Amino acid sequence: MTAGAREKSNASYSLIVRVLLAQLATSVVIAALFWGITGHVSGYSALLGGLTCVIPNAFLALRLVVPRRDPGAGALIGAAYVGELGKLALTVIMFTLIFTLVRSIAAGALFTGFIAAQLATFAGFLTSGRED
Repeated sequence: MTAGAREKSNASYSLIVRVLLAQLATSVVIAALFWGITGHVSGYSALLGGLTCVIPNAFLALRLVVPRRDPGAGALIGAAYVGELGKLALTVIMFTLIFTLVRSIAAGALFTGFIAAQLATFAGFLTSGRED
């Protein structure tokens, strides 16, 4: 691997970590706001919604950054397909588990946490062009 390719790889890894941390931080902040304003059920519902976004996205990120035997574009596209399908499956599984296993749930807070964590992705992309 050349020095330029290694630097580009490190920058991509850094962006992925920043996006996942932004999503996690957003989830915690939204959960704390809901907890403080409307109570503990809304608080943990918002946190569960945020985690329903962050965990599948972390799975996709791992699929994309884990080294493969074939470093070519075809292998990367295959990893992206598997990662995206896994992300979708994990999201469905997590929502199913939440709605079937959690006794008291605030659906509005749950989906607010999920959507807020999804929107935090844009923060990572908006900061990707700036110099560190």
